[in-house]
Amino acid sequence: MRIVVSNRADAPLYSQVAEQIKAAVLAGELHDGDPLPSVRALARDLRISVITTTRAYAELEAEGFITTVPGKGAFVLPVDSELVREQLLRRVEAGLGAAIDAARVARLGREDLVGMLDVLLAEAADVPAAPGAAGHAAGHDAGQES
Repeated sequence: MRIVVSNRADAPLYSQVAEQIKAAVLAGELHDGDPLPSVRALARDLRISVITTTRAYAELEAEGFITTVPGKGAFVLPVDSELVREQLLRRVEAGLGAAIDAARVARLGREDLVGMLDVLLAEAADVPAAPGAAGHAAGHDAGQES
Protein backbone atom coordinates (compact mmCIF):
# COMPACT_ATOMS: atom_id res chain seq x y z
CA MET A 1 0.00 0.00 0.00
CA ARG A 2 1.31 3.40 -0.98
CA ILE A 3 0.01 6.57 0.66
CA VAL A 4 0.49 9.95 -0.97
CA VAL A 5 -0.49 13.22 0.69
CA SER A 6 -0.47 16.76 -0.61
CA ASN A 7 -0.55 20.07 1.21
CA ARG A 8 -2.26 21.52 -1.87
CA ALA A 9 -5.26 19.18 -1.71
CA ASP A 10 -8.57 20.47 -0.39
CA ALA A 11 -8.83 17.65 2.15
CA PRO A 12 -6.84 17.83 5.39
CA LEU A 13 -3.78 15.57 5.60
CA TYR A 14 -5.32 13.24 8.20
CA SER A 15 -8.34 12.76 5.94
CA GLN A 16 -6.13 12.01 2.94
CA VAL A 17 -4.32 9.33 4.94
CA ALA A 18 -7.55 7.82 6.28
CA GLU A 19 -9.26 7.81 2.87
CA GLN A 20 -6.34 6.04 1.23
CA ILE A 21 -6.21 3.37 3.92
CA LYS A 22 -10.00 2.90 3.64
CA ALA A 23 -9.66 2.57 -0.12
CA ALA A 24 -6.94 -0.07 0.31
CA VAL A 25 -9.16 -2.05 2.72
CA LEU A 26 -12.21 -1.80 0.44
CA ALA A 27 -10.15 -2.79 -2.61
CA GLY A 28 -8.79 -5.84 -0.81
CA GLU A 29 -5.19 -4.60 -0.74
CA LEU A 30 -5.28 -4.78 3.06
CA HIS A 31 -6.85 -7.78 4.78
CA ASP A 32 -8.15 -8.74 8.20
CA GLY A 33 -5.29 -8.70 10.69
CA ASP A 34 -2.78 -6.92 8.46
CA PRO A 35 -0.61 -4.58 10.53
CA LEU A 36 -0.46 -0.92 9.62
CA PRO A 37 2.71 1.12 10.01
CA SER A 38 3.16 2.60 13.46
CA VAL A 39 1.92 6.15 13.91
CA ARG A 40 5.51 7.38 14.17
CA ALA A 41 6.78 5.38 11.19
CA LEU A 42 3.92 6.57 8.98
CA ALA A 43 4.44 10.16 10.08
CA ARG A 44 8.14 9.89 9.32
CA ASP A 45 7.58 8.24 5.92
CA LEU A 46 5.00 10.83 4.86
CA ARG A 47 6.88 13.72 6.49
CA ILE A 48 3.82 14.77 8.47
CA SER A 49 3.08 15.25 12.14
CA VAL A 50 2.51 12.32 14.49
CA ILE A 51 -0.64 14.18 15.55
CA THR A 52 -1.89 13.95 11.96
CA THR A 53 -1.33 10.20 11.69
CA THR A 54 -2.84 9.68 15.14
CA ARG A 55 -5.98 11.52 14.02
CA ALA A 56 -6.17 9.47 10.80
CA TYR A 57 -5.92 6.22 12.76
CA ALA A 58 -8.51 7.45 15.29
CA GLU A 59 -10.91 8.21 12.42
CA LEU A 60 -10.32 4.77 10.90
CA GLU A 61 -10.89 3.10 14.26
CA ALA A 62 -14.10 5.06 14.86
CA GLU A 63 -15.39 3.96 11.44
CA GLY A 64 -14.58 0.30 12.13
CA PHE A 65 -11.74 -0.17 9.66
CA ILE A 66 -8.91 -0.75 12.15
CA THR A 67 -8.26 -1.54 15.76
CA THR A 68 -5.34 -0.34 17.82
CA VAL A 69 -3.74 -2.57 20.41
CA PRO A 70 -1.67 -0.67 22.97
CA GLY A 71 1.98 -1.62 22.68
CA LYS A 72 1.40 -3.67 19.52
CA GLY A 73 0.06 -1.26 16.89
CA ALA A 74 -2.85 -0.85 14.52
CA PHE A 75 -4.43 -3.72 12.61
CA VAL A 76 -7.04 -4.03 9.89
CA LEU A 77 -10.39 -5.34 11.08
CA PRO A 78 -12.49 -7.84 9.12
CA VAL A 79 -14.45 -6.03 6.44
CA ASP A 80 -18.14 -5.90 7.25
CA SER A 81 -20.05 -6.29 3.99
CA GLU A 82 -22.62 -3.72 5.13
CA LEU A 83 -19.81 -1.29 5.96
CA VAL A 84 -18.25 -1.83 2.55
CA ARG A 85 -21.60 -1.33 0.83
CA GLU A 86 -22.26 1.86 2.81
CA GLN A 87 -18.84 3.27 1.92
CA LEU A 88 -19.33 2.45 -1.75
CA LEU A 89 -22.81 3.97 -1.73
CA ARG A 90 -21.37 7.18 -0.28
CA ARG A 91 -18.83 7.32 -3.11
CA VAL A 92 -21.54 6.78 -5.71
CA GLU A 93 -23.73 9.44 -4.11
CA ALA A 94 -20.85 11.91 -4.03
CA GLY A 95 -20.10 11.25 -7.70
CA LEU A 96 -23.72 11.59 -8.70
CA GLY A 97 -24.01 14.76 -6.65
CA ALA A 98 -21.05 16.23 -8.50
CA ALA A 99 -22.61 15.18 -11.82
CA ILE A 100 -25.91 16.85 -10.89
CA ASP A 101 -24.09 20.05 -9.93
CA ALA A 102 -22.26 20.05 -13.27
CA ALA A 103 -25.51 19.31 -15.11
CA ARG A 104 -27.20 22.30 -13.46
CA VAL A 105 -24.39 24.56 -14.61
CA ALA A 106 -24.70 23.10 -18.13
CA ARG A 107 -28.51 23.45 -17.92
CA LEU A 108 -29.14 19.79 -18.59
CA GLY A 109 -32.47 18.22 -17.67
CA ARG A 110 -33.33 14.90 -16.08
CA GLU A 111 -33.77 13.15 -19.45
CA ASP A 112 -30.32 14.29 -20.52
CA LEU A 113 -28.74 12.96 -17.33
CA VAL A 114 -30.57 9.65 -17.46
CA GLY A 115 -29.62 9.24 -21.12
CA MET A 116 -25.98 9.98 -20.37
CA LEU A 117 -26.02 7.54 -17.48
CA ASP A 118 -27.54 4.84 -19.71
CA VAL A 119 -24.80 5.37 -22.29
CA LEU A 120 -22.04 5.30 -19.66
CA LEU A 121 -23.46 2.17 -18.03
CA ALA A 122 -23.70 0.47 -21.42
CA GLU A 123 -20.10 1.40 -22.22
CA ALA A 124 -18.96 0.12 -18.85
CA ALA A 125 -20.83 -3.15 -19.32
CA ASP A 126 -19.90 -3.29 -23.00
CA VAL A 127 -23.54 -3.84 -23.94
CA PRO A 128 -25.82 -1.68 -26.11
CA ALA A 129 -27.51 1.29 -24.44
CA ALA A 130 -31.24 1.35 -23.78
CA PRO A 131 -33.27 2.29 -26.88
CA GLY A 132 -33.05 6.02 -27.51
CA ALA A 133 -30.43 6.60 -24.80
CA ALA A 134 -27.67 7.60 -27.20
CA GLY A 135 -29.73 10.52 -28.43
CA HIS A 136 -30.24 11.78 -24.89
CA ALA A 137 -26.54 12.10 -24.21
CA ALA A 138 -25.89 14.75 -26.84
CA GLY A 139 -29.08 15.45 -28.75
CA HIS A 140 -31.20 17.59 -26.40
CA ASP A 141 -31.32 21.34 -26.12
CA ALA A 142 -29.22 22.43 -23.17
CA GLY A 143 -32.06 24.34 -21.53
CA GLN A 144 -34.70 21.61 -21.70
CA GLU A 145 -36.10 20.43 -18.36
CA SER A 146 -37.86 17.12 -17.93
